Amino acid sequence: MTDTSKGRVPRTLVLLVLQCLVLGVAIAGAQAPSTRVGVLLVNHGSRSAVWRGALLDLETRTRGRVLESSPVRGIKTAFMEYTEPSIATRMREFDNEGFADVIVIPVFLTVSTHTFDDIPTILGLKADSQSLESLKIEGIARYTPRSRIHLAPRLDFGALLRENVLRRARRLSKDPAKEGLVLIAYGDETYDKQWSALMERTARHVMSATGIGAFSYGWAGHIVRYDPAHTTRAVEKVLRERERALVVPVLVAFDEMFQVRIIGKGISAVQGHEKRVVYVPDAILPDRDVEAWVVETATTLARRIAGAANTATR
Repeated sequence: MTDTSKGRVPRTLVLLVLQCLVLGVAIAGAQAPSTRVGVLLVNHGSRSAVWRGALLDLETRTRGRVLESSPVRGIKTAFMEYTEPSIATRMREFDNEGFADVIVIPVFLTVSTHTFDDIPTILGLKADSQSLESLKIEGIARYTPRSRIHLAPRLDFGALLRENVLRRARRLSKDPAKEGLVLIAYGDETYDKQWSALMERTARHVMSATGIGAFSYGWAGHIVRYDPAHTTRAVEKVLRERERALVVPVLVAFDEMFQVRIIGKGISAVQGHEKRVVYVPDAILPDRDVEAWVVETATTLARRIAGAANTATR
């Protein structure tokens, strides 16, 4: 198959070169690394199986919508402390699975040392000395991932929390003019001002929408050493002004320690609580609006990441 004409390239050789070029392009296209975006839902963690189940259920309820409507190719849940899978475990999995970017969505109520210091330190984004010591004492593993980390906003971003508490308060209310609202949250020593402001904004939103005329709030977490007496005092403050107190736990999920042993015990110490206190030991989750928030947050950030990657490759 030779072409003896002087100065001409054999036709079969031209065809062979063209075929190789086409095949090369196809192979290169198949092997070109695509941006793999993952989502990690991070929560505080708890020894309560019921509490952990609510957070795992949040992942289950949002998984399909996130994967269908965005460039996200994987979604996982991590517990910051007390139990596995930890943040370090999950991030190592994302690395092993070849994810280039991971969106970390903190399922936390508001700013705290956990969201501002501990989680970024666990991920190698910060080296806060106090957090490093705390993580070491509590045996929480650190892991600096190969993937790029994108931290999302917390639950207090927007009106989501206010509307959640409003719905739950309305279910308890029968005669707003005679009722006062009591919000019990975890609290944070370092960010006490921010937590207090959040409780006040939330309470005033409920009062404006319902006609409830008084409110108070208290803490149930480490800031008060898990003492039920702080719940008792918050309830008694409202009962000095109103006939009944509506107690709403502003906690992400149900945990027997908080809703039963701390808040419940604090209420039982109030004189006449059987008639004067209305309380359901519920939590923020489950909530369709929280699910929608997860989907929207993940989808928006994932599209932004994919768009930036596409622009960079042009």
